[in-house]
Amino acid sequence: MTTELAQQFSLADRVTIITGASSGLGAAAAQTFAQAGSHVVVAARRKDALEGTAAAARRHGVRALMVQADVSDPEDCDRVVQRTIEELGRVDVLLNNAGSAHAVPATRETPTQFRSLVDVNLHGAYWMAQACGRVMGPGSSIINVSSVLAITTAGLPQAAYSASKAALLGLTRDLASQWGPRKGIRVNALAPGFFATEMTEAYPPDYVRDVLAPRLLLDRTGSLEEFTATALWLASPASGFVTGQTIVVDGGMSIT
Repeated sequence: MTTELAQQFSLADRVTIITGASSGLGAAAAQTFAQAGSHVVVAARRKDALEGTAAAARRHGVRALMVQADVSDPEDCDRVVQRTIEELGRVDVLLNNAGSAHAVPATRETPTQFRSLVDVNLHGAYWMAQACGRVMGPGSSIINVSSVLAITTAGLPQAAYSASKAALLGLTRDLASQWGPRKGIRVNALAPGFFATEMTEAYPPDYVRDVLAPRLLLDRTGSLEEFTATALWLASPASGFVTGQTIVVDGGMSIT
C-alpha cells in the first residue's frame, strides 16, 4: 500500500467516540480505530467491561478515555462529549453503536418494553449525534449503527427493534442533509447482518442454523473485523464523498 493510499484510511490523531463499547461490535471497533491511529472515547453502562476495552485500545499507542453513560439520558450524552472535549480537545468521529434488543410477539409487547428499546436505539443515537454535532468541525463523520432488520425481517418477533433501527435510517438522511452544507459533517448508517456477539447469544439454539444460514449468500456469518473495517472506511477520508447513505454489511441476507 502506498503512503498516500494508507493516509486515506488513517485516523491518526483524530478523536472517536464509540457508544455501546463494553462488548461486541463497539469493543471491536475501538481496537480497529485505535490501530488506525485514533484516540478513542468508549462509553457504555457497564464500567467494568469498559475498562478492558480502553486498556486494549491503549496498547496501540493512543489515548483511551472511558465514560460510564446511558445514552437514553440526554444529560449523559452531553457529559460524554464534554469529557471528550476537556480531555482530548475535539470530536472527529462518532460511532453511534449503543443498542438494545429483545424478541417479543407484538400482541404481548408492553409499552415499557417498546419504549425502552426506542429510548436506546433511536433517542440515544439522536442525543449523541446532537451533542457531537454541536462541537464537530468540517470533515467529521457520524456513523449510526442500524441493522439489516431495518430493511428486512429475520424470523423473530422484533417489532420494536426493527422500528427503532429503521427510524435511524431516516435520522441519518436528515442529519446528513442538515449538517453537510452547514457544518461539513458527513452522516451515514451501517446496517450489519449477523455477527456473533454477546447480544446474539440470546438467540434460540437452532435459529442461526435453520433460519439465518440459508439466507447468507456467502455461506457464513460475518467476522467482527469485517464490520469494523467498513466502519473505519466511513470514518476515514477514504469515504469523504459519501454521506446520507446506508451501507449494508450482511453477506447478502437482505436480498434473499
